[in-house]
Amino acid sequence: MNFSKSEITEQVAAMARDFAAQHIKPYMAEWDEQQEFPIQVFKEMGKLGMMGVVVPEKYGGAGLTYFEYKTVIEEVAKVCGAIGLSVAAHNSLCTGHILAFGNEAQKQKYLPNLATADWIGAWGLTEPNTGSDAGNMKCTAVKDGDEWVLNGTKCWITHGKSGDVAVVIARTGEPRTKNNCSAFIVERGTPGFSAGKKENKLGMRASETTEMIFDNCRIPDANRLGEVGEGFHQAMKVLDGGRISIASLSLGIAKGARDAAIRYAKERHQFDQPIANFQGISFKLADMATEIEAADLLTLEACDLKEKGLPVTKVAAMAKYYASEVAVKVANEAVQVFGGYGYTKDFPVEKYYRDAKLCTIGEGTSEIQKIVIAREVLK
Repeated sequence: MNFSKSEITEQVAAMARDFAAQHIKPYMAEWDEQQEFPIQVFKEMGKLGMMGVVVPEKYGGAGLTYFEYKTVIEEVAKVCGAIGLSVAAHNSLCTGHILAFGNEAQKQKYLPNLATADWIGAWGLTEPNTGSDAGNMKCTAVKDGDEWVLNGTKCWITHGKSGDVAVVIARTGEPRTKNNCSAFIVERGTPGFSAGKKENKLGMRASETTEMIFDNCRIPDANRLGEVGEGFHQAMKVLDGGRISIASLSLGIAKGARDAAIRYAKERHQFDQPIANFQGISFKLADMATEIEAADLLTLEACDLKEKGLPVTKVAAMAKYYASEVAVKVANEAVQVFGGYGYTKDFPVEKYYRDAKLCTIGEGTSEIQKIVIAREVLK
């Protein structure tokens, strides 16, 4: 594996960095405070290819690799984790699911609009009573002629209200039986499909999180993704890529917090010298740098395996688990470096601190990642 960045990766990084500095940083505090989902920002990112990074050019995407995808999320998340989260969810979950498992007609219909962010995507797996226990979901899809009738509720859905199209996993068989779920594409405006409660969150507040409610929602069989009963298997494959997304998101938050801590440690003087000169502070910065580097290398390995079409489940889970825990630790230590100022909204680290925690929960908790890793190790 070559650890050096390609010229195209460097160019993508510069583009994403510039965009975040101009179009996200000046407004992120207001969006965070108001819990505003700035949909127009994602439309602008769509024009730059940031919302369809790995989608082939023939479907309107940028046609790039997972290395550029990692870079886009990271550079955005260095500035605002919430915007980075929405970029990740749109790319890897809804769009990624259709790209991986859609037939040609479905790809032609949905990917061009998703890749350019003309349409915003959502993805529905989690339910109120079935978080990690996704195999016991209550949302059902019942066949009726050439249509499916969906009933149930999905929760913690990124873009559950503003998304134009959603991929939904619903139960089409008996609970806790093998191959009992299937995946469907549901368009906003379909009768019986509505948004429910919007969550009032600790962090990631500019990334919309709501319920999706299905009440006798009828969709054509043509909107089924893959074969009946393949939904859970598809979802697990999609989450393999999604874990690379969350690892990249975690890295961006961690690097943003680290950079802020380094700048402050050099500028803040106590006892007539920068606090960076004191071992208690410098050792914190050393730990941050070391753990971020290790998380970065794990994530790059996962990207490499994904690009080569090799099994990625174990390494993606490792990257997601380790990077997310590192993000929480680095953000916590960054607040400590800032001292009292770190506890105020006048400085950026309190937001990194709040945003980082979601990374240890979303797309499989740290505990679930350990289960996945252990299973792979014990095979």
